[in-house]
Amino acid sequence: MAEPLIIVGKGMAATRLVDELSQRALGRYSIAVIGAEGRLAYNRVLLSPLLAGEIAEPEIELKPAAWWKARGVSTLYGRAVSTIDCAARTVTLEDGLALPYAKLVLATGSKPLKPPFPGGDLPGVATFRDTADVRAMRSFAERGARIVVIGGGLLGLEAAYGLSKAGGEVTLLHLVDRLMERQLDAEGAALLASAITARGIDVRLNSATKGFFGSDKVEGVELQDGTVIPADLVVIAIGVRPNTDLAKAAGLGVNRGIVVDDGMASDDASIFAIGECAEHRGSVYGLVEPAYEQARVLATRLAGKPAAYEGSLLATNLKVSGVGVFSAGDFEAGEADETLVLRDRFAGIYRKFVLREGRLAGCVLVGDTQGALFYLGLIRSGQDISAIRADLPFGEPYCIGRAA
Repeated sequence: MAEPLIIVGKGMAATRLVDELSQRALGRYSIAVIGAEGRLAYNRVLLSPLLAGEIAEPEIELKPAAWWKARGVSTLYGRAVSTIDCAARTVTLEDGLALPYAKLVLATGSKPLKPPFPGGDLPGVATFRDTADVRAMRSFAERGARIVVIGGGLLGLEAAYGLSKAGGEVTLLHLVDRLMERQLDAEGAALLASAITARGIDVRLNSATKGFFGSDKVEGVELQDGTVIPADLVVIAIGVRPNTDLAKAAGLGVNRGIVVDDGMASDDASIFAIGECAEHRGSVYGLVEPAYEQARVLATRLAGKPAAYEGSLLATNLKVSGVGVFSAGDFEAGEADETLVLRDRFAGIYRKFVLREGRLAGCVLVGDTQGALFYLGLIRSGQDISAIRADLPFGEPYCIGRAA
């Protein structure tokens, strides 16, 4: 008889886990996927182009209803889990329905960060996390509203680009001196800022938000230096935090995320966690690829075979406001490291490579991300690249020819 397996959360990590399980242990488990949003799982990475009007909502759907049905998965959407009873091995939904499990996977993702700014509860102060947020934000942008986006990381840049493309008059505020400081060095970030400014977005760095003002709705943002920026909509996009509420209430080990071992198990051997809600060896990953790697490991273990997750090499490969950006490994050089740089300011291209003891330790590509996967492979393998050093900035074809 199939074991009951419940997956709480229906995002990208949960969908990939079901996909991996269907390839490794089809029929071994009776799977139920539970999600609070009342719609099929979708690709959150595509929320920015959806906001920009470049794609329609049906295009972000991960798998059609028939796909889930063909794998025998029960999908309970629009029905949030309220409690987990570890002793009884049951989960209870907000509507009172209790479901038993033999194995439980928490793929609850993250919640948007929303600091307690004065005026933060005013209508017109929003976050950017789901399709409902997108619809609300587009209604402002399409009528040319004045919009302030707070946060110059990936999430904020995606929101600013989508809102500007949809017709909004956008000002982007960032607390520190460069955009995407976790993924880019100063020169790469400056090039990105120039490209975003050229697209009509007002970028303001070193700008600390003091609070929001307005009577019955938000009317503007006040900065710590006294600057006032009028706004019809404010979008707070400064990052996310792991959604660990259920795990904490159930008594599971939680630091920043739900603490898991190399098999993605929590301190309760029947409960696992993957994706943005999981913390492995002190790291919480907010990217898709680590979630997929975790799902692959967990599916293998649930299929009864050995597998271990040893962490992920952080890499970012995407288009930010239409500008290609790739970052991986240690892109800030140490004293003993070498740096190779190819720059073409006129074409908006910047390619930086950090070499450590004859190996590629990290790189940053802005404007031209060709060869990104090749470079990522070199970083992961740790192979000696001395023979292709001179051709490294020009990409894989040149390097292969040189090595031959």
